[in-house]
This record gives sequence, structure tokens and C-alpha cells, in this order.
Amino acid sequence: MATNRQQIGFKLMAEGFPPKEIVEQAVAAEEAGFDFVEVSDHYHPWLYSQQHSGFAFSMLAAIAARTERIGLATGVTCPIMRYHPAVVAQMAATTGVLSDGRFTLGVGAGERLNEHVVGAGWPSVSVRHEMLTEALEIIRLLFTGGYHSYSGNYFDLDDARVFDLPEVPPRIVVASGGEESARLAAGLGDGLFATEPREELVEAYEQAGGVGPRYAEVPLAYSADPTAAAEAAHRTARFGVTGWKVQAELPNPINFEAATAHVRVDDMREAFGCGPDVERHAEVASRFIDAGFDHLVLMNAGPPDEMDAFFTHVRTTLRPRLEELAAG
Repeated sequence: MATNRQQIGFKLMAEGFPPKEIVEQAVAAEEAGFDFVEVSDHYHPWLYSQQHSGFAFSMLAAIAARTERIGLATGVTCPIMRYHPAVVAQMAATTGVLSDGRFTLGVGAGERLNEHVVGAGWPSVSVRHEMLTEALEIIRLLFTGGYHSYSGNYFDLDDARVFDLPEVPPRIVVASGGEESARLAAGLGDGLFATEPREELVEAYEQAGGVGPRYAEVPLAYSADPTAAAEAAHRTARFGVTGWKVQAELPNPINFEAATAHVRVDDMREAFGCGPDVERHAEVASRFIDAGFDHLVLMNAGPPDEMDAFFTHVRTTLRPRLEELAAG
């Protein structure tokens, strides 16, 4: 198995907070000792109760200006519909320059929720993977510098050049919901990204030659009151228990409201680490560690007014426990 140093990141939920608050959370995450932050790149929120969805790359630029050490990443950008891959290459390169090389480009085949807005329909998953393959080839081509053209089944590039490139191209981490996309991550990416603790994804990635970092989002909901934590997670994060096949296919927040109408608070307690108990949080995180993920992105769906307490909890209690688990 590939070995990478265990890193702890923080998920910036752009659907749940206004853009300025996302930037402040990133600054606080750096102060709390997180290794990196990952921001979602959405056009719509999942649920109406979230009420936000700022432009990821504007927030990343502001975060780069306000921080010095912490890594930055998208989780994830879809380079096949809402953006042309040539534009994604330019956005990623500029973010890499502004952050002095701290940026990682997370990419995936997208969700209908965000990509249908440009009116191009919603292709099947097999077509989306073919499109993603071409997009990654274009992005990698443009990262090499100089002028390039490309002619594919889905994308064309006509004599294009990204002029402002960081010294080292941004690392590309590819989201996987199945073994096919895990193999794609090994072939055209520098790392793997997932939202479920599925060992078979890591195995498929490594068997296809993947040796890079393996990112996963860990669902937590911090509060001194476990009931308040579970209820907060239910209000804004219940979409997370629907599974990737649902999350990728529904077009609007109203559809997610309907799809999650029967999700209970108890369902959130089962899926999320709710409350202040470090051992419960470690139990949820250990599912991902045991599956082979080495870059854990902590998502906090607890009450917003306890976010500072969550950062303190991670710095003083949870992170040391996770490092113990990772060390075996």
C-alpha cells in the first residue's frame, strides 16, 4: 500500500455559510493547526436550509491572501460542463500562483445539481467519465506551458496557453464513487478522493498503479449537546445519507428536500459523529483510516455557533487521537 503522511483537513461547506464566513473559517482552521482546507465547488446548495453557494475560486483567492501555510483544495470541481477544462486549468494555475503552490485541484464527474444550469442536459455516468478523461488530458496539457491544441469527442482546444503557471503544477486529485473512476484517478490523477469509507476504491486505485494521497470526508457534528449536534446535522447535512447515486442525479434543492423527507435525526446519529465525544469521532474516522485513506477531511455539521469550540476540540483532543489511530 502507498504511504503518505496522515494529514487532517477541514471541509469548508460553501453551501452552509456566506462567502466571507468561509474565508474566516479557513483562517481559523490554519490557526487551529489543520494541514489543509477543502471547499465545495457548487452552483446550488443541496438543501434550501443551507441558503448559500459562493463561487469556490473567488473564496480560494481570498483565503490564499489571508493565510500563509495551510493547503487549499477544491472538493470537487467538475471540469466537463459548467466549466470548460481550459478555463479550469487557468483557474487552478492562478490559484496555485496566489497561494504559492499550496493548491490541490480536486475534480470529479459532477452532480446534476450544479451542472444542469448551463442547459446542456445531463449525460450518463459512462459518458461523464469519458468527458472527464478528455478534460484531464487538456488540463495536464495546459499545465506543461506553451501553446496547445486538442481535438476530442467532447472537447476541443484551439491554440491555447495558460501564461501564469506556478513553479509546480497543482496536484490533481480525482473523486471516485466506483472502481472505474478509481482507476481513472490512478491513470490521470495524482491522488484519490472519496466520501465513503470503501476499501475497494483504494484497492482499485492502487491496483491500477495509483500511489498518491487518498482523501476522504469524515462526517462529524460537534456540539457540547449531542442532541443539538444531531439536529443541526439533520437540518443541513441529511443529504449526505442518500448515497452517491442519488446525490449525482437530482437537479435542485427541492428534489433533495423530497428525497430526504424520511431521513430521521437517529439516521444522522448513525452516520455522523454527533456530540463532543472524541471516541465517537475517532470511531467514525477510523472507518476511513482502516479503508486506506490518509488525508482525512473533517466536516463539521454541528451548530454554527460552536464552530470555534470544534476547532479547539480538534486541536487539543481529536487530532492527537487520530494520529494514534493512523500510527496503528
